[in-house]
Formats: sequence, structure tokens, C-alpha cells
Amino acid sequence: MREPDNYLPEVRNQYEALPYPAVNPEDEHRRLTKTWLEDLPVINHYCFAGKQSFKNGFRALVAGGGTGDPTIYLAEQLRHTDAHIVHLDMSEASNAIARERARIRGLTNISWVHDSLLNLPALELGKFDYISCSGVLHHLADPDAGLQALRSVLQQDGALGLMVYGTTGRTGVYQMQALMRLVNGPSPGTQQDMQRKIANTRDLLASLPASNWFRRGEDLHSDHKAGDAGIYDLLLHSQDRSYSVGELFDWLQDGHGMHLEFSDVQRGRSPYLPHFVLGRNPPAMASTLRQLPRRRQYEIAELLGGSLITHSLYATQSASSTAPYGDAAYVPFWFHEPLTGEVMARVFSASRGQRFVMQHEHSATWVAVSPGKYSPQILRLIDGKRSFGEIFDQFRADWHGKAAAPDNDVLFADFAEPYEVLNSLDRLLLKHPQADAA
Repeated sequence: MREPDNYLPEVRNQYEALPYPAVNPEDEHRRLTKTWLEDLPVINHYCFAGKQSFKNGFRALVAGGGTGDPTIYLAEQLRHTDAHIVHLDMSEASNAIARERARIRGLTNISWVHDSLLNLPALELGKFDYISCSGVLHHLADPDAGLQALRSVLQQDGALGLMVYGTTGRTGVYQMQALMRLVNGPSPGTQQDMQRKIANTRDLLASLPASNWFRRGEDLHSDHKAGDAGIYDLLLHSQDRSYSVGELFDWLQDGHGMHLEFSDVQRGRSPYLPHFVLGRNPPAMASTLRQLPRRRQYEIAELLGGSLITHSLYATQSASSTAPYGDAAYVPFWFHEPLTGEVMARVFSASRGQRFVMQHEHSATWVAVSPGKYSPQILRLIDGKRSFGEIFDQFRADWHGKAAAPDNDVLFADFAEPYEVLNSLDRLLLKHPQADAA
């Protein structure tokens, strides 16, 4: 591996000694670990306007793939296509674990590269349609150099799936990191020294007073409960920075002209929307906040909720990469948990057309929503096969009103708020028929 100019030996040494996340390859016999940003239907919705078939030579890069979670999940989903994944990581110990996981699963659609993502421009790996880079850029001396290296091998119409740390949700983490630097003192960086730091951290974690900020927000974090690698990565990392949502807009949108779509694990973009964060008893100002520009809403929600420990997002060339609501050719479908149109129709019809507060148990969110006049009938017809045009045609075929049945424009407008709520949770997504036809 050729060391780039801003290569950090202590970071590489950490991941050679403590591959992260810690996994047992034998677990592949029992379960598949799914990663939130690598679900192909979600990638298709936000990155390829719902039109990607993931065939015809589709290429994905997992940059800083570690022990292999996103690589293995992508490869499993793409097993029966001609798509190919490149797994790149600077830790040979991590790569070895990822390779063994792939061997156990019989995956042959992965290439393995032992190198730094900072060397991507010189590696001659070709261009990629999708690049996953989760939990990596915030560990670089120059994150923007890492971003530019990724973009140098991204197709013009390709997409980045990124995860970086969130400042507000990690307030207690950074206080603990500062505390442990004071406790541990100067570091020679040896493996023995790493074990000394871990032991000291374990001792303090067991004795933290209730007033400690990490202790107050400990329910937001789990890595320190998952062994030495988790403790070190969370509380002892030598190179760690975080971002507010405003800083990400400054960096990626304003600085590089990229369109951003945020999707927090299990919650979609709901933690970035004040009307979701305010929950079941929103103040009168909630409706006003809902009208603010997108970026300002996101900045308000991050501070309001305080639970965003990471920011997961897709970065693309333009907003047109997201599947558009309002096009009758698109097929709406349910995702991420067992949902049916019939179940959702009952939820929305119970309010008898009145605004109500919807509880979504899987994401632990509450949100006020207006069901419109026709949403129960529309929801009942969503089966993942019919397009909006076909759904609306069936709606009109079932129409028993005295007045003329509403046209597509009226139905799209009436269903807009229910769609926005369900799509904000990433439970109702769109695809174009051309993706299945390819």
C-alpha cells in the first residue's frame, strides 16, 4: 500500500489491531447484516430516479469497507446480476475478515483492494455508479481530500452514500474523548498502550456519575458495549471530527454543488423535520416551521431532537436523481417492514377525514397528518405493482359519487401530504417501470 501525503499511521494501526466493526465471519451461516444506505430499492429511489436496474455492468465501490458489512450486503443483493463490487480498505486485518465472510457466502462478485481511498485517483479502478463511504471521511486529516478522491472515480450520473458523525448527538462522546486523553496522557501508539487505554476507559465507564454528559445520553450509543474495538472507535480514536447538518450543506452542496438526501437509520429524514421531532403534541409554531426552507428545517430539527449521532445521506448530481412524486408512470411500493395498502388504509380512514396524529412504532415517531379526502382508497390500491396512473384509473372505476370522479392532478394533490409523511420515513418509495424492464 502506498502511503498518501495525509495518511495517518495511528489510524491504520488501530484498525489492524482492532478491526471494526467487530464481527465473527461464522455468523454469515446464520444471518445477513443489512446496512441502511445499501438497500437497492432506496438507492434507486434517491440516486437514480427509480430507473436503475442494477444490471448492464453496474459497478459499486465500498471505500473504507472495514470488516465488510456494506460490501457483503450489496454483493448479496446483486448476486444474480452482472454487477460488481470493489471493496477497498487500508487495514489488511479488516479485509481478511470481509473476504472470509464473502467466502462463506459463496460471493464471487467482489474484488479486494488493500489501499487508502486517498489513492483512488491513481489506482486505475475505473468509474463507479455507486460509492459507499460510511464512517470514513471523518477519520481523515483532510476529509475534503477524501471526498475529491471519491468523486474522481464516480460516474457523472453516479451517487455517493455517505455517513459521517453528527456533532449534536455526540456531545457526550467528545467530552469523554477529551476526558480519556487527560486520563491516559501521552500515547506511544503500541498495542500494549491501546489495551491500557481500553482498560482505563472501562473502569471509568463503570463509575461515571449520573451528571456526566455521556452517561446522560448513553442510550444514543452502543459501540462501547460491543467489545474493545467499539470502545476504541467511539471513545479513544486518534482522528475524529463531526458535522452539523448546516456544515454538510456548506461542504457538499454549496462547496461541491451536490444534491443531498438524508436518511437516518430506521427513521428516514423524519429526524430532520421539525414537525416530526415535535411529536404528538406540537406547538402552534409547528406549521410555520414546516414552511421554512429545507436546510433551515433540518438545522432546527437537529438541535431540537438532539439524537442524530450520525448523518447518513445520498449525494448526487442534482435533485432530479430522486424519484419524482406527481408522475403517473411511477409505481409506489412499501419498504423496510411488512406493510400493506389495506393496513395503511385502515390507519388513515380511522380519522374520518380529520387531521390525526400517526404513530409509527418501528421508528418511534409521531406526526400530525391530514388524510385528505381520498387517501384511504388510494393507499388500499398500493401493491407495489400498479403505477399511480393505474391506481387512479382503478379509483375512478370504483367511484360512486354524484359528481365527476377527480382527475390525476386532484388525486396527486389530495395524496401529497400522506405520501410526504410516509416517504419521509422511507416506508413508501417509488420506482419506474423501466427499472424492471431493463
